[in-house]
Amino acid sequence: MNIGISVSQKELKDILLNVAVVRPIFIWGPPGIGKSSLVEQFADELGLACVSLLGSQLAPEDIIGVPQIKDGVSEFCPPKMIARNEPYCLFLDELNACSQEVQKAFYSLIHERRIGEYRLPQGSIVIGAGNRAQDSAIVKPMSSALINRMFHVQLKVQAKEWFDWAYSSGIHPYVIEYLQARPDHLWTQPPKTEEPFSTPRSWHMLSDALNEFKEELSSEKVEILARGCLTPDHALQFKAFHKNLNGKYQLNKIINGDARFPSEASNRDLLYFLSLSFRAQIIKTLPENKESIKEEHRSFAHRVKALLKELSEISLEMAQLVVADHGEGQTLPNWFTVEIVRDLPRLAAKDK
Repeated sequence: MNIGISVSQKELKDILLNVAVVRPIFIWGPPGIGKSSLVEQFADELGLACVSLLGSQLAPEDIIGVPQIKDGVSEFCPPKMIARNEPYCLFLDELNACSQEVQKAFYSLIHERRIGEYRLPQGSIVIGAGNRAQDSAIVKPMSSALINRMFHVQLKVQAKEWFDWAYSSGIHPYVIEYLQARPDHLWTQPPKTEEPFSTPRSWHMLSDALNEFKEELSSEKVEILARGCLTPDHALQFKAFHKNLNGKYQLNKIINGDARFPSEASNRDLLYFLSLSFRAQIIKTLPENKESIKEEHRSFAHRVKALLKELSEISLEMAQLVVADHGEGQTLPNWFTVEIVRDLPRLAAKDK
């Protein structure tokens, strides 16, 4: 599904509030970004019970029910969890992961809000959700008839909204502090290989694991926990972050001139983390357009170039890592890259 535009959780709630009451909605998005929890929260805020059906685990009779003979004719008895007397929110999770037969069983439920002779109580809402084909998840083609019966919206990850939630939900402070430095690590595209990958859900899992350990954790134990949830590269950087929690190599101190990048071989992992965090800070601070540059941006850019020169003296590879295009859609502003090429050509040169 290619909708061409994505919405934040706040925007999605507004759409649900105004559209879901009159039309069934399908929420598209990668796994682990909070589609299910958002629907459950939305239903709770409306005072509706939320009945979740997992499409990948359903058979047609789980929807339409089973027939019985009554007064010489057959009639279908809808499942108890669906056939309710009070209005509720019917959440069809992983709808596009179910078989074509199950999708057909949903037609009347989605379009007419009925199963056989049973009709959903007035005030009930129907919401579906599923992953996209590019997410390496279980996905089956949805028929055009089913697609055309629903209003479609694509959910995106917003770091600011996640932090608002994290502060009030007991997320471990290590996780919050790390993601404040690397908000770009909150979510990553699912890999083609079978390995953990970072999503809001997997960071939540790491937080739960950290909260369960009451004693002081070693770097080795932190790496085990992080590797069990996160993208491997993110796990290594989280380990380096944890290693330096109370250390002298804080990025803000380095930028302010109160500390220097670590030069010891034993701190190679920490230098890698600080270099990529430095890159993220540059992207976050400097405007994309040269017309938007203010004096504080110019001052910061001057300091960045000085730090890049210092970093290149420790490791040219790490300094080049800061300015390189990693192909993830986030790059240094073009005007600043031009200045790097002009003032620090060694960083822009490719290793031969």
